[in-house]
Amino acid sequence: MSLALASPALFMPALAHAFGFDDVAVKARDSAAAAYHAPASTLPPELRELDYDAYRDIRFKPEQALWRAEKLPFELMFFHAGRGFEHPVRINTLDASGAVKAVDFDPANFDYGRNKFDAKKLRGLGQAGFAGFRVHAAINRPGYKDEVIAFLGASYFRAVGKGQVYGLSARGLAVDTASAAGEEFPRFSEFWIERPRANATTLTFYALLDSPRVAGAYKFVVTPGAETVVLVTARLYPRDAGAKFGVAPLNSMFAFGENQPGRDDYRPEVHDSDGLSIQNADGEWIWRPLVNPKRLLVTSFASTSPRGFGLMQRDRLHAHYEDPEALYERRPSAWVEPVGAWGKGRVELVQIPTPDETNDNVVAYWVPDQRPAAGQPLELSYRLRWQSAGASAAGRAWVVQTRRGRGYVRQPDGDINFVIDFDGPALRLLPAGTKLEAAVDVGGNAELRERNLFLNTATGQWRMTVRVKRADPAKPIELRAAIRQAQATLSETWSYIVPPEPDKP
Repeated sequence: MSLALASPALFMPALAHAFGFDDVAVKARDSAAAAYHAPASTLPPELRELDYDAYRDIRFKPEQALWRAEKLPFELMFFHAGRGFEHPVRINTLDASGAVKAVDFDPANFDYGRNKFDAKKLRGLGQAGFAGFRVHAAINRPGYKDEVIAFLGASYFRAVGKGQVYGLSARGLAVDTASAAGEEFPRFSEFWIERPRANATTLTFYALLDSPRVAGAYKFVVTPGAETVVLVTARLYPRDAGAKFGVAPLNSMFAFGENQPGRDDYRPEVHDSDGLSIQNADGEWIWRPLVNPKRLLVTSFASTSPRGFGLMQRDRLHAHYEDPEALYERRPSAWVEPVGAWGKGRVELVQIPTPDETNDNVVAYWVPDQRPAAGQPLELSYRLRWQSAGASAAGRAWVVQTRRGRGYVRQPDGDINFVIDFDGPALRLLPAGTKLEAAVDVGGNAELRERNLFLNTATGQWRMTVRVKRADPAKPIELRAAIRQAQATLSETWSYIVPPEPDKP
């Protein structure tokens, strides 16, 4: 009688499961298959009712940063719940084996400043005491870890690279932005953050997103540096098929600038971003200067698998802002670079009236043409680059500035005048005397009255002037212009929208 030998594997203990992106996706899928339950706040009234300054007075103690004692290349600090951030955000870490460990909320890790709270109530918050977290790493000088990315509120986050200060924000997802029924704001309800190795140059973490119309799993891989790069993978599970998803949304602020001078303000310009940049699959680059409209303005650019888009801060001269506290010239540009083919869709730009710089009034995102059915996952990946120089058209000139307005005219005629400056090696290296053409399209609601193109010998840049007359004041004008030499396009496409004139009372 022969006896078969049992496989040694039968006697080995089962290996622990390493938690990862697919586990978060299962949670998102199961959440989408069930009815949505709004998160409940367990915060005491004294935390919910904090004013702005009182909430800002609560600070995490840097010496309590997670992983500081181990001298790892990344550290975590946490935001306290309170004021507008009252819904609980659960935060976990993953060790080298992928095992999950909840981060415990401890009020002793926070400095409450002038606030006086009942310590017993705070200790009873559990993980409901967290509103979000921020990541610190050395990007400006060795030995000091700067704040490089922070997650706080709904699905908002923002990041910086070397020499930058916080400006525009990104979000996990935009839902029904600028719709008549109102926008929905999904939120990251839980995070899982991988413990970095001693020599790590990247930090990886996962997030669970939830809202009435969608649930989703996210993976973030953050690489800090001269430009901080965030590789994002999202797997979305719609609860219904009717929602409009805005993928890779960016939020910014434009109050006034060179194309739209301010009111009684000593500062020449106030904005976190001054334009939307798009690179289409065919290589065309488009630049649309931002405006602060008198009423809601939504425009879009149809495209198939674009190479990238972003809200950019091109103007880097301090003298153009004159604000040593806000430092608008050091605020980052954010460039979205799709990974893989995204198919047909559009880049949508939403611009909202704002009386001042305290409100984000600009949103840009990608809208896929094909909306997934309820329960059918949609997966997209992209790199989000937080830059100083910003993406630009290699081998082509770009728009340096856009100015609107006319010099002295003896008799005003209602015409609208633009001055657009272009620069770049494609123009600087041209032989003297090269003949160039201003290619201008004013659409169907305007008459092109004048166009000029000449070398500005004071700056070395090329200046284009465009003068148009609007046909119907109740309709917008959409302008496009570029510099050409014979049949070759030497610049990106300047694309400008003149909103309709608001109805007079």
